[in-house]
Amino acid sequence: MAEPSLAPPPTTPLTPEVIGRAQSMVRAVLDEVGRSYLGRKEIPELILTALLARGHCLLEGVPGVAKTTLIKSFATVIGGTFKRIQFTPDLLPSDITGTYVLSAREGGFTLRHGPIFSHVVLGDEINRAPAKTQSALLEAMQERQVTIDGETHPLAAPFFVLATQNPLEQEGTYPLPEAQVDRFLLRIVVPYPSVEEEVRILRTYSTRPPTPTSVVALENVTWLQSVADAVHVDDEVYNYAVALAHYTRAHPRIALGASPRASLGIVLAARAWALVQGRGFVIPDDLKRVAAPVLSHRIIPGAEAESEGVTREALVDEALARVPYRRSEARAEPPGYGASAVVSEGAR
Repeated sequence: MAEPSLAPPPTTPLTPEVIGRAQSMVRAVLDEVGRSYLGRKEIPELILTALLARGHCLLEGVPGVAKTTLIKSFATVIGGTFKRIQFTPDLLPSDITGTYVLSAREGGFTLRHGPIFSHVVLGDEINRAPAKTQSALLEAMQERQVTIDGETHPLAAPFFVLATQNPLEQEGTYPLPEAQVDRFLLRIVVPYPSVEEEVRILRTYSTRPPTPTSVVALENVTWLQSVADAVHVDDEVYNYAVALAHYTRAHPRIALGASPRASLGIVLAARAWALVQGRGFVIPDDLKRVAAPVLSHRIIPGAEAESEGVTREALVDEALARVPYRRSEARAEPPGYGASAVVSEGAR
């Protein structure tokens, strides 16, 4: 059963009650999603992280690893509307945004909304459509609005795009332009399940599969997003995020390094990840956990690195290994916050 709607978004400092209530909702969402998605538990945590950070996700994995099942479960659990767009070479931008059609009853043209007017949108195999159609998502993902025949239409809140692409069968596909890829906060690789996980999948789905239900209201999702906005970030954490991005820009084997939008994405994702873990403050490990999903699709290896088979994830791991986290001498220890602690005004 969905949680009742909460009070207006909290302001800093975050109180123990706010952190505790937020953690209760987070656990309820993840537990309910976990009833139908039986893969790696960090995958739903990362997707929820992107949602709370008001970002979008690009999921990559071979067919049959339950990417669509996972996305549909999230839409159901948060009580939002869900639409699936199957990207094909003949898909038109208007098939995504909608178009005006002549209505005999109205005596004029009325807007027929496209699937983009939903809370959760699945763009399935997005790399199978040409760039013109892919770009129809750009304004929606960045501005939370679409323009149809010169008129601007706001989208629902929360608005969450999850796109999938198949790393195999690259013939007849259109690689995502860098401008499009950069709009995704996280790129999440969905791996094969472990032996134990696959046995659970067979045991569960060989009979009647579980049906997820809504456990939070949409208003509470936007409330959780505001709580994530209030998670405390030290100046040293900002400096660490910038140092990681600058390392990729100066790397001799990286042709295109991380942009300032990427370093901002690290901080936003780290805030949301900290909240998912039950904390009201960000620690260096939060940045390290989200660094690869945030940075791997935003850097381009050089020709030498590609010829040697060096992956983007390996380059991000190298940055994490070589860029130190420098703590200010004025404060040798992090603030003593916990899941039940208060973020003080002085710490901000």
